[in-house]
Amino acid sequence: MSTGVIIALIVIVAAVAVVAAALILLARRPQGGRTLRRRFGPEYDRAVARHDGDARAAERDLAERVKRHGTLRQRPLEAAAREQYTARWTAAQERFVDSPQDAVAEADRLLGEVAGERGFPDGERYEERLEALSVHHGHRVHGYRRVHEATHNPTPDDRAGTEELREAMIEARALFEELVSTKRQDTAAGRPDPAPDNRSRTPWALTRRQVKGS
Repeated sequence: MSTGVIIALIVIVAAVAVVAAALILLARRPQGGRTLRRRFGPEYDRAVARHDGDARAAERDLAERVKRHGTLRQRPLEAAAREQYTARWTAAQERFVDSPQDAVAEADRLLGEVAGERGFPDGERYEERLEALSVHHGHRVHGYRRVHEATHNPTPDDRAGTEELREAMIEARALFEELVSTKRQDTAAGRPDPAPDNRSRTPWALTRRQVKGS
C-alpha cells in the first residue's frame, strides 16, 4: 500500500471521528425551551406542571434527560419479532372486552419488552426506561405511563374505570406502533422520532359499545 493511500485513509478515519464526536456533542449540548418543547411535545407541559409551573426547573430536568439518554441508538426489530409483538398486542386488544385490567397489564408488559429490545433500559428499570422513551418518543410516551400506572394502581372495574382503561390502551397503542414501525428503526441518537407514517396498523375494534358493561 502506497504512502499516499495510507495518508488518505488516515484522513478519512479522522474525519469520521470528528463528525461522530460533533454529533455526540450536539446531542448532549444544553437545549433551549423552544427546542425542548418541540422535542418533548406534551411531555414538556407535564414536566412544567410537575415543577408547579416553573418552566426553568422543568427545562433543566428535560435537558438532563437528553444528556443521559440523547445518544441512545435504537436497535431495529427483526421482522419475526415485530410480527410476534403485533400479534400479542392484537390479542390483548381482543381480551379487553372481557378483561380490561388484564389487557392493560399485557400492554404494559409488551411496551416494556419491545422498548428493551429496541435498546431502551429494560428489566425493572421502569423510571429510567420512561425517561429514555420520553427523549426519543416524547409525543407518545404518556400512553405507556398511563397503562403502567393502571396496572400497578388499578381502579375499580366500573364503567368509569373501564373507560379510563380503554383510553389508556388506545393512547399506549400509539407508542407501541411507533416502536414496532419499520420506518427509521435505526434512528440516530439525539434526534426525536417523527410521527411514523408506516405503522404496524394494529387493529383496534373496541368502541364504547363493545366494552363489557358499558
